[in-house]
Amino acid sequence: MAECKEKLFTEFPPISTETWMNKVTEDLKGADFSKKLVWRTNEGFEVKPMYRAEDIANFKTTDSLPGEFPFIRGTKIENKWLVRQNLEVETPSESNQKINELITKGVNSFGLKLKKDFINKDDIETLLNGIDAEQYELNFICCQMKVKDLILLVTEYFKSKNYNLSKCSGSFNGDTIGPMMLKGHIVPNFFDTLKADLDASDELPKYRVLNVNSEIINNGGSYISQELGYALAWGNDLIVKMLDAGYEIDKIAKRIKFNMGIGGNYFMEIAKFRAARMLWAQIVSQYSPKCGCSAKMKVNAATSEFNMTIYDANVNMLRSQTEAMSAALAGVDSIVVTPYDITYKNPDEFSERIARNQQLLLKEESHLDKVVDPSAGSYYIENLTVSIAEQAWKTFLEIEDKGGFIELVLKGEIQKNVNNSAAKRMQAVSSRREILLGTNQYPNFNEFALDKIQKDEHNASCGCECNKESDFEKINTSRLASQFEKLRLDTEKANNRPKAFMLTIGNLAMRLARAQFSCNFFGCAGYENIDNLGFSTVEDGVKAALEAKSDIIVLCSSDDEYVELAPKAQELIADKAILVVAGAPACMEELKAKGITNFINVKSNVLDTLQMFNEKLLK
Repeated sequence: MAECKEKLFTEFPPISTETWMNKVTEDLKGADFSKKLVWRTNEGFEVKPMYRAEDIANFKTTDSLPGEFPFIRGTKIENKWLVRQNLEVETPSESNQKINELITKGVNSFGLKLKKDFINKDDIETLLNGIDAEQYELNFICCQMKVKDLILLVTEYFKSKNYNLSKCSGSFNGDTIGPMMLKGHIVPNFFDTLKADLDASDELPKYRVLNVNSEIINNGGSYISQELGYALAWGNDLIVKMLDAGYEIDKIAKRIKFNMGIGGNYFMEIAKFRAARMLWAQIVSQYSPKCGCSAKMKVNAATSEFNMTIYDANVNMLRSQTEAMSAALAGVDSIVVTPYDITYKNPDEFSERIARNQQLLLKEESHLDKVVDPSAGSYYIENLTVSIAEQAWKTFLEIEDKGGFIELVLKGEIQKNVNNSAAKRMQAVSSRREILLGTNQYPNFNEFALDKIQKDEHNASCGCECNKESDFEKINTSRLASQFEKLRLDTEKANNRPKAFMLTIGNLAMRLARAQFSCNFFGCAGYENIDNLGFSTVEDGVKAALEAKSDIIVLCSSDDEYVELAPKAQELIADKAILVVAGAPACMEELKAKGITNFINVKSNVLDTLQMFNEKLLK
C-alpha cells in the first residue's frame, strides 16, 4: 500500500477563486455579495463565506509546530488537558471525602474554594489527607489576604508527606483585581501582598501564584477579542509591577496563570485560545527571558455562565458541551465545565456528574486528546485566529497607552467597557438579532421555574470586606437571559397568567406561520397560548376568544386580508381584550389611524413589547 500512494481527487480540475466568485455572483442574482454573505462580527472584523489556500499563504502562524514558539499550536507536543472540578469547601473532612471520590470518577484537577476560617494546619491536613499532590493538580482559591499563610501551610504539609515538591503542581488564586472589578472598590497595597505570595512559593516551582482571571470579564458579557485583549494587558501589568519590584522575568512569567472563560461562538473560541498563546509569547519575549519556556501560557478554561439560563436549563448542557469542545480542540491546559443548574441552585450530584462526563466524553469517546491542534491549516480558523489576534492586540495597545490595565480598573473604564458590550449583546437578544434558545426563541410555554430557584446568584461574598460600597463602576453580573427571565418570573408571581388567543383566519399558510410566530413571541413572557385550527368568520373567532377569557387576541392572517379583518375584530373586541395584529402589513398606517396600535413582527423588540404587555396585564 505504501508503494501505491496517490493524491486524492486528481480527477477533479482545480477551480480558481475567480470562477467561484463568478458562480456565487450568478446565484445571488444581483444581490450585493458583501451585504448578503459577508458577516461582520461583534469583534469588528468581517468573515467571508468561503476561504481558500491563498487566504493563508502569507500567514506566519502556519509555520510553527506544537510545543514551539510562539506556541500558537500549543505549549505541548500532545493534547492532554486536565479535567478540573471546582468545590466549595464547606467542611474540610466532607470535602476530602468528595475529592477522593472524584478521583475515581476521572477528575485530576481540583479548584478548592476555601473560607478564611479553614486556613490553619489542622484543616489543611484534613482536607488534603490521602490525596497525592504529585499526581493531581490542586488549585486553592481564597481571600488574597490569606494566600501567603495558605502557601506556607500547604508547603509544610507536602514536606510532611515527603512529596517531591518539584513534581507538585497547581495554583494559589487570591485575586484582588477581579474583586475590584466585581465589587467596585480599591484594595490598597495589593501588590505588596502579591510579592509576599511569590516569595512564599519558592519551594513550589510548579505552583502559579499570579492569576489573570479574565473569566470574570467573559461572564460579564465581553466580546471575545475584548476578553483576550484585557487578559493580555492584565498579565502584562503583573509582569511590569513585579519587574519593578526586582524579580526576574523568568520567575514572574512561570508563575502567571490565565483563568479564562469560553463563550458560545464555537470556532471563534478555538481561534481565541490559539491567538492568546501566540500573543502572550510575543509579550513575554520582549522582556528577554533566559528560558524560552517562560513564554508558554498556562490556561485554565471554564465554560461561560453569561449565556446560561434558568428556563429550559437542560439546554445549558448543550451550550457547555460545545464550549468545552472549543477549549479542548484549542489545546488548553485544564477545563472546568460549569454545571447546567448553577444559575438557580447549588449544583447537585447529578449536575456535577453530567459536567464531568461532558469532558470525559470528549476524551474517552471522541478522542479529542489524541490530536494536537486539529484546526491547524484550516483556512477559516487560521483567518479567525489572525483577525482575533489583531483586534485583541489593538485593545492591548490602547490599554497600555492609557497607563495599563490596573490603572483603568481603578478608573472604572475596563468595567464600563465590559458593561457596554454586555448591554449591546442584551439589546441584540431583546430584538432577536441574536438567538438564545428557550429564552427569546422557542420557549417552553408551560415551564415554571419559580419554585426551583434556591439561591440569589448576585449575593456571593468571600467573607472579607470586599462587599462594601463601591468606589467606582463595577462589572454587571446579569446574564444574557436575565431580563427575559424577569418577565417570566413576574408572570409566574402574578395572580393572573395572561392568555394569548390566536385568532387564525383566512390564508392557510400565512395564518399558520403567524400563529406559530405569535405563540413563540408571547411564550417568551410565560403567557398561556391558545392556538386554533382556524375560524370561518371574525365573529366566531372573537366569540371563542372572549369565552376563553383571553387577555390578548392575536389576529393571524395575510396582509391583504388585514385591511378588512382587523377593523372588524377591533370593533367586536372593543375594550374586552387587547387586539394584536401579527405581521407588518402595508396597511399598517391605515390600521393605526383606526386605533389599532399593537403589531408584532420580526422587527419588533421582543423584550420591550412584552414588558409593555406585562405592565398592562399583570396584577
